[in-house]
Amino acid sequence: MPNPLARLTARQRLLMTFTFFSMFFGAGNLIFPPFVGAQAGAATFPAAIGFIVSAVGLPILGVLAVTFAGGFDKLAGRVSPGFALLLGLAIILTIGPCFAIPRTATTSFEMMVAPFVPDGSAWLAQLVYSLVFFALAFLFAQHPEKLSKVLGRFMGPLLLTLIAVLFVACLVHGIGTAPVPAGNYRSNQMARGFLDGYQTMDLLAALYFGIVISANVRALRVEDEPQVQRETAFAGLGTGVLLVLIYGALSYVGVVSGSIAAIDPEHDTGATVLTNLTSSVFGAEGTAFLGVVFVIACLNVCTGLICTCATYFHTKFPTVAGREVSYRAWQVAFTVFSFVVSNAGLSLIIKVSVPVLSALYPMAIVLVLLALTHHVFAARFPRVYFWTVLLVGVVAFAGCVASLVAVFGGSLPWLESALNLLPLQNKELGWLTPAAIGMVIGVVDSLVRARR
Repeated sequence: MPNPLARLTARQRLLMTFTFFSMFFGAGNLIFPPFVGAQAGAATFPAAIGFIVSAVGLPILGVLAVTFAGGFDKLAGRVSPGFALLLGLAIILTIGPCFAIPRTATTSFEMMVAPFVPDGSAWLAQLVYSLVFFALAFLFAQHPEKLSKVLGRFMGPLLLTLIAVLFVACLVHGIGTAPVPAGNYRSNQMARGFLDGYQTMDLLAALYFGIVISANVRALRVEDEPQVQRETAFAGLGTGVLLVLIYGALSYVGVVSGSIAAIDPEHDTGATVLTNLTSSVFGAEGTAFLGVVFVIACLNVCTGLICTCATYFHTKFPTVAGREVSYRAWQVAFTVFSFVVSNAGLSLIIKVSVPVLSALYPMAIVLVLLALTHHVFAARFPRVYFWTVLLVGVVAFAGCVASLVAVFGGSLPWLESALNLLPLQNKELGWLTPAAIGMVIGVVDSLVRARR
């Protein structure tokens, strides 16, 4: 019989921490911090702090928020059930076939294959590679539990060992002269780092991970809900410490790589930063080894994401236009769609994902903060959920439209002028003012409704 007063042992807490970490840390988490360091150069410290706040702090808070709320649907349902469905779809598509799944193929290609093929045939090599990659991912997704049992034991330690080796090699190599901040990091490095932390997509993923982690804690015979929340907090804190150390080390790796070979922020990526470093310090063998690790890690993540997305859609939409759609059919659809998107190239995928993440993240941040203050504030004024998310969502969506148009070479001067009227919009934080206004309106609306 489970003991309602049970708590995890130190070993179980460590196991839960590494489980937590393995859910968060994928290949994308490996390429973005070095890219921050390579661009920020001498100003890496404030840039890394900003990155860590959004890439570590927010996801851990997100897990806690979902745990306290009892799941993502219940949390987002405080705005409205329709909103919970729409935001859930947007998050699943973002961390799935639109961005994260294609990124697994393009990232591993740029690390494993691109350094060894001529530029003229790179497109054909990527086409063939992604075809094989997604075919394997689809096959493995039929029995994901077998893949995770093998890779789950080795990939976490292998990635941590790789990062340690890279970091030690960079310490031995030394920086020399740190590069001058470039690209988006010429100024406001901390704010830029905060915004680039969105690209890990970990806050969005955390909105679904929280309930999973709490379920794992309960599976270890912890029944008391406050203790479940405490154990989740312990695991989150341990994961946060690991991620802070790793992101700090990888940011330093990026600075060293930037001092070895300059990058073009417009066209290069974190994969380029790591390739420049390994080819210089370890030679072709080191680059090949790094590529193999990326391929395995990306294949594992891709398999899990395909399963997650197919399961979500099969649960929410078992029938479409009156016809039953099987789990396998959703798998095929997401695999084929991701294959097509992946051949757009990593750089373009990241450029397009930035405006979308800039729209989703503010709403996610507001939901998390309201959930964490639910018992002392939001529960007393329940309409703050609706009004705050509504105003933030309007501004975030408008900014997304303007940014997407700019990515493809166009412009919407009237929309950009309207957005620029918002305080802090030049730092892409213009949503803070609508959030504050929404909270005030929500409090007033709640008081008015309570008196009726």
